[in-house]
This record gives sequence, structure tokens and C-alpha cells, in this order.
Amino acid sequence: MKREKNTLRNALSLGRIFGVELKLDYSWFIVFALVVWSLTGYYFPMTHPGWPTAVYWVIGAITAVLFFASVVAHELAHSFVSQAQGVPVRDITLFIFGGAAQISEEPKSARDEFLMAVVGPVTSLVIAALFSLLWWVSRPISEPLHALAGWMAWINVALALFNLIPGFPLDGGRIFRALVWAITGNLRQATQIATGLGRVVAYGFIFWGVWQIFGGNWTSGLWIAFIGWFLENAATASYRRVALQEMLAGHTAREVMMTDCPHIPPGLTLDVLVDQVVLPSGRRCFPVMEGDDVHGLLTLHLIKKVPREQWATTRVEDVMIPRDELKTVKPDDELTLVFDRMAAEDVNQFPVMENGRLLGMVTRGNVLAFLRARAELGL
Repeated sequence: MKREKNTLRNALSLGRIFGVELKLDYSWFIVFALVVWSLTGYYFPMTHPGWPTAVYWVIGAITAVLFFASVVAHELAHSFVSQAQGVPVRDITLFIFGGAAQISEEPKSARDEFLMAVVGPVTSLVIAALFSLLWWVSRPISEPLHALAGWMAWINVALALFNLIPGFPLDGGRIFRALVWAITGNLRQATQIATGLGRVVAYGFIFWGVWQIFGGNWTSGLWIAFIGWFLENAATASYRRVALQEMLAGHTAREVMMTDCPHIPPGLTLDVLVDQVVLPSGRRCFPVMEGDDVHGLLTLHLIKKVPREQWATTRVEDVMIPRDELKTVKPDDELTLVFDRMAAEDVNQFPVMENGRLLGMVTRGNVLAFLRARAELGL
């Protein structure tokens, strides 16, 4: 599965694999515990009775780790092909529904989309084939190893088949979008059609889950319905992103940046700043300047972090983002990339810099106001 937008903020960084950052969302611990519990408490005892309790727990834990390693391999395959096609990958995040490779932009062609999507299920099937071989070889050697390999072979086949469901943004939905894109030559239209099919699939999951609940199978029913809800939200968000990119295409930061931001000196105290600059201007971000030299940036969020009783003794330079840590954009950067960076880096504004000079500020509000104005004018 692939995501374009970073919706999983609460994640632990585990390092980098082949240049791609691997993250662990806190929700992953829930599903990991459930997998270990189901393997040790139900699956292995039912299919292989008679093992010592410790063996069930050890094999269950190892199997769960290998399962999530398979999910990482699935997502790494997406990432390798994506990067080979010139589409950057910011990270891979494991979360409650599995894993997601966060790509920075849409594929450049239908062919790229197809290759990026299909490689995930293919990788899962290759892993399934390897574990099937281990299952066959280990039969006379070790029953626990034989059981582990059998479950891993089965679950990777299931992972591949699930991802091939034509419900956008699952891999199957992306394969379907690539085919429609190739036929129509229009990414937005292909996304709209694939999203529509994805929502049908999502509502099918929700209906199936509710049916299971009324049938008395509460646990499976809730889980299936929750998956459907997640797919419906993901499909809708994916289409909105593509539509937004199309509306921003061809426009740059220079077109929407503010050039009248109040410049503030680094030695100004926060109480004076709030009374004389923040409240009268209504602005939320303030370049910290001395002459033409940029020292940093102060935002309303940073001011709020300082207790009010300390404003009179706290200077701007004490709480500002310093120049060497400042995230900036250039005036000719495309708005699609600027907006994507805001989402990826979880910021609301960027200073617009050129040759060391501050030209203005671009904020989320600027971009949204630009879109509203164009919509009202029918542009």
C-alpha cells in the first residue's frame, strides 16, 4: 500500500534502510500484540498441539517479527521502483493496517504507476515461494520451523491477494488507475474513476463487517468495517490530492507570497512584540531581521510556548527559529512542491529566499486563498 500524504505523525524512527527512513507508528504495537496473541493462543496450539507453552510464545513472536519484515520488504519494493522512476520516497511507516511507503509526488506516467504498484504483490509472492520451499525442506527437520514457514507462506500469499483488490489506494487500485490512465491519458480522470471503484470496495468491506457483527462475530466484523472505513478515507484523500496538484500546477511561490510581513528585530521583547506588532497586524509569522540580514523566524506557535509572565524578559532571539535551521523555498519553486513540503515537514509557512535575501513569506493560508480566488473567478 502507498500513501502520498503524511497522515501518521506519531511515529518512531527506526533508522534508514537503503536510504529510506523506516518509522513505526504507535498503532503498530496494537496489531503486533494481536498477531502474537492469535498465533500463540490459537493458531499454533490448534494446528500443532502438544508443544511446550514457551515454544508457542517463542515461535509466535518470531513469526510475527518475520511477518512485519515481509511487510517492510513489500514496501521497500515499492520504494526501490519509485526511486528508480524518479519519484522520491520520504519514508516507510508500519501502522495498524500494515505498512505504507510515503511518496513525494505522483508517478510521471501510467507505466511508472503500474510498475510501482505491481512490484509489491510480486515481492510478497516471491517471499511466499521462499517460505513454501522452507516449509517443504523443514518438514522432517523441525516441526516448529515447519509450522512457522507454512504460516509465513500462507500470509504472504494473503498479503499479495489483499493488495491486488482493485480498491484505490491499494496496489490493485493503483494498477487499475494505471490502466485507465494509459487509456484516457488523463491522470485526474483516471484517479476519479479509480477512487470511485475504491469507495465501492470500501463500502463493501463496511457492509461485510456490519453483516458479521449482526451475525455475532463482533471482533472480525469490527475489524473488517474499520478497514473499509480506512480505505474510503484514503481513496477520498488521494483524489483530493491529485485535484489539488492539478489546480496548483504551473504556479509558483512568487505568485502567492506575502511581501508585507512585519520585520522584527532580534532584541525585541515578546510583550512589546505582541502589543505593537502581533495584535495590530494579525500576522502569524514574523521574519527576524537586522537591516537586510535574516536572523531567523518567529511564529505565533513559538510565542505561545513561552509563559505569559515571562514575555517581558524574553527576547525574540531567545525563541526564534535561527537562520541555520530555517526551512525556506525559492520564488520559482512550484506550488505543488511547496504545499507538499508543508505537509511533509509539518509547517505552516516558508520564507521565500533568493541569493540570501528575503523576498516574502508563503503560508498555507496564502495557497488556499489563491485557490479560492481562482475558483470564484472560474479560472
